[in-house]
Amino acid sequence: MKKIKVALLCGGRSAEHEVSINSAKNIAAAMDPLQFDLTIIGISKSGQWYLVKTLNTITSITENTLLDHQLQPLSFSIHQGQGQFINDKTNETIKVDIAFPILHGTYGEDGCIQGFLKMLNIPFTGCSVLSSAAGMDKDIMKQIFTHSGIPNAPYQLLQPWAPISFQTLVEKLGLPFFIKPANAGSSVGVHKIKTESEFLIKLQDAFSYDTKVLAEKFISGREIEISVLGFASSPEVSDPGEIRSNHEFYSYDAKYVDAQGAECLIPAPLSKAVINQIKHLAKKAYTALNCTGFARIDFFVTDKEDVLINEINTLPGFTNISMYPKMWEASGLSYPNLIRQLIELGLEQYKKDQTLKTNWY
Repeated sequence: MKKIKVALLCGGRSAEHEVSINSAKNIAAAMDPLQFDLTIIGISKSGQWYLVKTLNTITSITENTLLDHQLQPLSFSIHQGQGQFINDKTNETIKVDIAFPILHGTYGEDGCIQGFLKMLNIPFTGCSVLSSAAGMDKDIMKQIFTHSGIPNAPYQLLQPWAPISFQTLVEKLGLPFFIKPANAGSSVGVHKIKTESEFLIKLQDAFSYDTKVLAEKFISGREIEISVLGFASSPEVSDPGEIRSNHEFYSYDAKYVDAQGAECLIPAPLSKAVINQIKHLAKKAYTALNCTGFARIDFFVTDKEDVLINEINTLPGFTNISMYPKMWEASGLSYPNLIRQLIELGLEQYKKDQTLKTNWY
């Protein structure tokens, strides 16, 4: 059987650069070498692309890593309508059958890399340009959810040129409330606001990550997550899991820095009725954004068992503690088989796209 040539893309120009590399390590380890021929491509924080020999000793893709000869600069070209990579050091041409971007956050989860790969005519795993962009922008995401009848927390969009007073936000959202950059993940720039002085300081930090910030009503409830796999027409869902944070909320530190930052319960101890409601809304949200491949969807469940969607992550983490693969494992889908299915879905979507007309005659 001919091996499928896979380019695993990691790192990137994002605050989640290190998380991406940790995800890539796990994906690389789970890929069956009898089925896949793996090429690892790392993108530095400055945007330079490199061929990576091994990820074992790498925590960040930087130009300093060149000192240990782990990285070789890459460029790309299009030959007969097909993108290919070129090792600038050896002039070797590297052709791949599919790309597996695991670039969390900006320039990776927001549709940028998906659009670039489409221009190179290289198949890729995961969501389309539009689904990725809409899922990443929390303002657009919430507009789509609201239009689709999917309950979510009230919010107010904040922009530097249209200031809204703290008092106005309190009247609309109550106290405490959250602020978060519209286009960031892993709780980067997210703050729980209790006072006006805190708001003024933390808002400046949130705006350092994006030009749009959401002020969102605080929902007192359990944090539930669920994994989705497949096409928008027929998505499959895992059993849900619950996050019990040992911090004030499920922050970046709780997710990635503090080993005791959170407790993950899979499956989540919920009533059958609530589980069914979460699965129904997860499929509805996945379809509303016309997702392809995979996504993790996060919910709040209140004491009254009301279910509200928090957000969708169209490129969820694959680290040792990431919920997406863990929920599938608990639902009977092993890590290697999950990776295989994601690659197969990406190739199938590419074949579908190739049947579409690109001219009118």
